[in-house]
Amino acid sequence: MKYLFLFLTTTLIFWGCSASINTSSYTPSQKLQYAMKLYNDKDYESSVKEFQAIILQYPGNDVVDTAQFYLGQSRYQRGEYIMAAYEFSRLIKNMPASKLVPSAQYMLAQSYYKLSPYYALDQKYTKKAIAEFQAFIDFFPTDPKVPEAEKKISELNDKLAEKVYNDAYIYEKLEDYKAALIYYDLVLDNYHDTKYAPLAMYDKIKLLVYRKRNDEALDTISKFIEKYPTDLHIKEIEKIKSSLEGKLSASK
Repeated sequence: MKYLFLFLTTTLIFWGCSASINTSSYTPSQKLQYAMKLYNDKDYESSVKEFQAIILQYPGNDVVDTAQFYLGQSRYQRGEYIMAAYEFSRLIKNMPASKLVPSAQYMLAQSYYKLSPYYALDQKYTKKAIAEFQAFIDFFPTDPKVPEAEKKISELNDKLAEKVYNDAYIYEKLEDYKAALIYYDLVLDNYHDTKYAPLAMYDKIKLLVYRKRNDEALDTISKFIEKYPTDLHIKEIEKIKSSLEGKLSASK
């Protein structure tokens, strides 16, 4: 048993040593192939080191942009999204002629997308992701990933809208009606193409009616009916309109 243990230990040590390959005699292309093998084998910790070594050892070589891109990808696969964003941005800034720039721009945006938190938290990275996805669309409008970028911008805008809408709702519950109306208007002005816009307008109408600001309520109702004729609340809004118009007629 003792000899078997020693044999297994020696075998494991030998295997561990043999797994570390000396690449000092490799050409840049061979080193890149080796690094790519590590990446494809999902050994991202090792691939990070190899891609970094290529970038440092061969500045200006044809393989560097690929190494830079896959350094970012290795970071991304490890969940190191801030570092991944940094590596992708380096490729975009330092190698603007590379054919990998469109992919790097998309992955830069995707890295920030991964950092975008729950809607109630600070949305710094959400806004960064939107800006970078928009840059991707603007600079590479024919890229096959443009529809996906547009879809993610819409998703992220919904998140920003939800945050502002929730702030309005909280202010209304706290009876700070002036602030609530301001935040409902922020949703309508900045996020008019999200699912929270009709909700914000609906709640604004109800708040204006509650505050007896009937002229403003009727004006907002007209906009609601024009913009959202198939909304779930349309019948209720039409009833409120009829009621307000009746009151105005009676007061004359």
